[in-house]
This record gives sequence, structure tokens and C-alpha cells, in this order.
Amino acid sequence: MKKLFSVFALALLLPLAACANDKFEQGKHYDVIAETTTAKPEVKEYFSFYCGGCNAFEPIAQSLAKKLPENVEFKKSHVDFIRAASPDIQNALTRAYLVAKNLGKGDQVANAIFNQIHRARAPFANENDIRNLVLIHDIDGETFDKAMKSFSVRGAANQMKKEQDALSERRVLTGVPMLVVNGKYRINNAALDQRNIEAEMQQLITYLLEKDA
Repeated sequence: MKKLFSVFALALLLPLAACANDKFEQGKHYDVIAETTTAKPEVKEYFSFYCGGCNAFEPIAQSLAKKLPENVEFKKSHVDFIRAASPDIQNALTRAYLVAKNLGKGDQVANAIFNQIHRARAPFANENDIRNLVLIHDIDGETFDKAMKSFSVRGAANQMKKEQDALSERRVLTGVPMLVVNGKYRINNAALDQRNIEAEMQQLITYLLEKDA
């Protein structure tokens, strides 16, 4: 009986897969940017806290992350090429976000940083300004200070920078927000229906995750 149910469920999914295959086109809705996929399935968003489009996209990004299969991780990679702030401030924001994420408060702190820049319009003058904002969200000051200087957080921030530079040199990363599925497929946001972008993006992500499954 269980086997019969599995066959029936698969039969129901096949038309949906075929529909997605007909709907999404390589070179239009997505581009292949690598020959191989990541070791584990993932969706990675390249973004900047200083990007207005990223600010508007953040609620969608957080919603998409919650709807991914359990074995798929949603990763955020902060870039530092936005001219609205110095590379040092942008690097500090990268590390602050990583610290908050490691403490289970990534989305909460990300929202606070976006709001500080785009709603309150109160720029960060230095790393202490960032620290003061993060500590409001029930993060211990000593824990934050230690983590900001830690090898693991600095290493993760450096890796983000390394990936950013490599993709920029290849003209793959030309703007943000940018989503990449499994390190292989870059989603072209502009090609999606802007009136229904979250649902269409979720469908495209599902399609791309299954391409090499």
C-alpha cells in the first residue's frame, strides 16, 4: 500500500516538474555559472545592507529560507563594494551579522541593521555604532566582542570577500541582491514576474535544486 502511495505521489509531481521545465529557460530566468554543484544543496544570497533593493528583498529572502527543504541551507553573503560606506564599516557589518547568526539572531539583527540604514537613515560612523545596535537584541557585550575578533568569524568574512571578488572578476556578480542555487545556477531576478516574485522565485529555486539531484 505504501509503495502504491509513493507511485501515486510521484505521478502527481511529474506534471509540476514538466510545467517548471517548460516555464523556466536557461539564459533568461537563470544562468549556469559553474560546471559543478556545491557538496551540499544550498541557496546563497549575495547582498549588502546598504542596498535599497536588498532591503526591500529581505522579507522575501527570509520567507524563502523558511520554505526550503530541511536538507537545503539558505546562506547570506554580505558584499563590501557599495560606495555608501567604507570597506571597513562594511566588513564590520559582515562580521556582526555572522556573530548574530551564530547566536541564532541572524534575521533579527539583519532587520535592525537594514532599518537603521534605510528607515532611520542613521549611518554607522564606526564599529562601536554597530556594536551598540547589536547589543540591544539580547546579545552579551563580552560575547560579541570576543566573537567579532575570533578566527572563525574573521575567516568566514574573508571567505565571503574571496567569493565576492572571484565572482566580480568573472562578471557574474554585477549587482545585489543575487541568488545562486547550489553554487551553479544564478537566478535572474528581473526575468521573474515582479507582481508574484516570491512564489515564482520559490518555484524556480525548487526546479534548480532538483536539476542535479
